[in-house]
Amino acid sequence: MDAFFASVAQRDDPSLRDKPIVVGGPPESRGVVAAASYEARKLGARSAMPMATALRLSPDIIRVGHRKGGYGNISRQVMTILQRVTPHVQQISVDEAYMDVTDVAGPEMLEPLGREIKRRVRRATGLAVTIGGGVTRTVAKVASQVGKPDGLLIVPPATEDEFLAPLDVSLLSGVGPVTLRALNARGIRTMGQLAEADDDWLAKEFGTRGAWLKERSLGGGSSELEFEDERQAKSISSETTMRTDTDDGETLSGLVRDQGAEVVQQMRRSGLIARTVRLKLRLADFTTFTRQQSLPRPTDDEAAILAVADELLRRELAPGREFRLIGVGVASLEPALDQPQEAETGPATGGQIRMRL
Repeated sequence: MDAFFASVAQRDDPSLRDKPIVVGGPPESRGVVAAASYEARKLGARSAMPMATALRLSPDIIRVGHRKGGYGNISRQVMTILQRVTPHVQQISVDEAYMDVTDVAGPEMLEPLGREIKRRVRRATGLAVTIGGGVTRTVAKVASQVGKPDGLLIVPPATEDEFLAPLDVSLLSGVGPVTLRALNARGIRTMGQLAEADDDWLAKEFGTRGAWLKERSLGGGSSELEFEDERQAKSISSETTMRTDTDDGETLSGLVRDQGAEVVQQMRRSGLIARTVRLKLRLADFTTFTRQQSLPRPTDDEAAILAVADELLRRELAPGREFRLIGVGVASLEPALDQPQEAETGPATGGQIRMRL
C-alpha cells in the first residue's frame, strides 16, 4: 500500500489531500513517523524518523495522529481481495504482502492480473496499491519500491541483473544506515557494484551477511512463502522500547534478564523448549538488527537462555553506542516431551506467539 497510514488520513479528511502530512505520536512523547505522505517526503520526511525531526524540516508539515479504530479493517479488506486471487498469500504487515501467482497466471497475464488487483483495491478502499513482481521475494520487493507510487512493475525472468544493477543499494531490505555508510565508504552505491564487490572484504566487514547481501544484489533469495499454519509457535519474544536512548550496560542487562524470564515462563506455559536464543536491538539512529546463537540442545532452562542472551548483548556494547529498543526471543521451538499432554495443545497451537512490554 502506498504511504498507507498517510493515505488513509488523506482519504478520511479531504482537507489533508495534497498536503505534506506525517502520521505518528507527538514529538514530546518520543513519537516517530509511521508514514509520510509523498508531499511530506519531498520535504525530507520519512518513516521511522523521530517526529520532532520531521516537524523541524518545514513549517508546512502537518502531524496527524493514528486513525481511531486502527487500520485493521482496511487491511483485512485488501488481504481478502488478494486471497480471492490465490490462497498463497503471506501477509508481512498491515499494509504489505507477498503472493505466489504461479498457478493463477502465466507470464503474459501477470500485468493484466496486477491491474485488476489494483482496480479492486481502489474500488474497495479508495486507496492506491503498488505491485512489484519477480521470481524471488527480493526482486518483487525492490520492484514494488521502484514502482511507487500507484505503480505496477513486473521484472521478467532472466532480466534480474539488468533491472537491479543500476539501482541504489539502499533499496535492498537489510541495508540500514550503518550498512549503507560502510558500503558507500567503499565506493559501493549501486547493486551492480555490490554484486562485483570483493568477497573477502564483504566477509570481513559484514561477516556472514556479506554473502547474503551479494546474493540479494543479484536477485537471489527465496521464492517460497510462509503461511500461518507453517509458522505456528516458531518463536516467542519480548521487547522493550526505552523512554530514552541508553548505552548503560547494566540497564540493558537488567532488561534482558526480565525479558528472558518472561519468555521462559511463556515457553513453559506452552509446553515448549527452544534451541535458539535471539537478541533484537535498535540503535538510536533506528538501525535494527538481530543476533542469535544456538544452544547445545533444546531447553527451557532459564539460566542457560539468560546466559546466552547476556553474552549476545555484551558483544554489541561499546562506549557511546546507544540503544532505543532491546528484545529477547527464542526460536526453533519443539514440544517438551516431559510436559503433560494438555500443555501441548495449549496456546502455542494458535499461531505465532509474540509478547511485547
